[in-house]
Amino acid sequence: MGKVTGFLEIERHDRKYAPVAERLKNFNEFVVPLSEKELRDQAARCMNCGIPYCHGTGSAAPGTPGCPVNNQIPDWNDLIYNGNWEEASRNLHSTNNFPEFTGRICPAPCEASCTLNIDDNPVTIKTIECAIVDKAFEQGWIKPEPAAVKTGKKIAVVGAGPAGMACAQQLARAGHDVHVFEKNAKAGGLLRYGIPDFKMEKGIIDRRVGQMEGEGITFHYGVNVGGKDGLDTKSLLKDYDAVALTGGAEAPRDLPIPGRDLAGIHYAMDFLPQQNRRVGNEPVNATEILAGGKHVVVIGGGDTGSDCIGTSLRQGAKSVTQLEIMPAPPERENKALTWPNWPLKMRTSSSQAEGAVREFAVLTQKFEGENGAVKTLHCVRVDGQFKPIPGTEFALAADLVLLAMGFVHPVHEGLLKSLGVDLDPRGNVKANLTDYQTSLPKVFSAGDMRRGQSLVVWAIREGRLCAQAVDKFLMGKTELPR
Repeated sequence: MGKVTGFLEIERHDRKYAPVAERLKNFNEFVVPLSEKELRDQAARCMNCGIPYCHGTGSAAPGTPGCPVNNQIPDWNDLIYNGNWEEASRNLHSTNNFPEFTGRICPAPCEASCTLNIDDNPVTIKTIECAIVDKAFEQGWIKPEPAAVKTGKKIAVVGAGPAGMACAQQLARAGHDVHVFEKNAKAGGLLRYGIPDFKMEKGIIDRRVGQMEGEGITFHYGVNVGGKDGLDTKSLLKDYDAVALTGGAEAPRDLPIPGRDLAGIHYAMDFLPQQNRRVGNEPVNATEILAGGKHVVVIGGGDTGSDCIGTSLRQGAKSVTQLEIMPAPPERENKALTWPNWPLKMRTSSSQAEGAVREFAVLTQKFEGENGAVKTLHCVRVDGQFKPIPGTEFALAADLVLLAMGFVHPVHEGLLKSLGVDLDPRGNVKANLTDYQTSLPKVFSAGDMRRGQSLVVWAIREGRLCAQAVDKFLMGKTELPR
């Protein structure tokens, strides 16, 4: 513990954002980092609690407090307070392969479970984490770590999102020959093709991929395993000693109401990747969906909806309205009831603060259009049971509607049907938390494809655990860390 009285003497101070008018001009990251002195002061606020809930419990159950990858947060807070940045980086990377991802886009359940959050002043854990890894890259401390001894085993990882990347990196460090198959042109999954660049610029992914390639991992891009023109799953099973399925949960939730077939109504994940490809100088390869000069309505109140807001505003939308069927959450949670678990309370994202109108407890009943294109949404307020409240009907102008209501399960066509792998009742790949094995011999699964739509930090956690299970399956034992 760096400074015993730090939490009493030092106020919470976090990163600031560039002004809205400035950041809306481009798709660059706009978070203003803290100075080194400010970071050391913030790290000094850590209390080194007797039971540090920020660590996480190691459980895979949803809603468990703290960090899913079990970051040793008090340890690296102490190291930063004492100026030992390189050792802090080693500590951080011992549990998390990609802290530069989580330090930017994780919602930080660690901070919610911080003891200092009892009075709404948690340690700025996410900010410190991001600063550690960014400094480690700047100083050249992060280098490839190739295995000293090769096992001769060959492993296929299908899907180059955060779960697949974490799984691949751990397996390569255990000495296996790892091949990652990705249907898109570059690695990253939703990190690259879903998360907007203003939340995480894609060079962040590229530099980590460079490290992984230096560790002997082979990336195969533009390969749709199990697809019509892709790699046949039979040859995959024949050519590799083990296969890890680490794709995403990409089947979106639809809104089947009258007028759904009108032009101008799109899934969020048809809209967001297009802008990411423009920024990354990749071809869009589809009919362009643009928000410029339009009244945009985003249906869905989560992170994906928020990303649609920020992207639409940067494209020059005339207005952006976000609809959420749930009631407005309380401004503050009841700490006695919720802490250290993730609380339900009002949160305003940076994108929502840029100029969106937010409407809660609203049900969209039908779309109406002109000349085959959407023009109006007909909505109604709902009660606590989501039943329409008579007399509360209203209409919204809409030239572009983005459906951001989450994802139901992985896409079944292609890879999963071709393999014939068993699915759970929710439509995800069935694999237990003990060995991550599917119903097929030597085939494993982890991340959103196994658990359903979730956080990047859970994807990393499951990728690491899956790698451990694969290594043990192949070698009879494993020394890979959890």
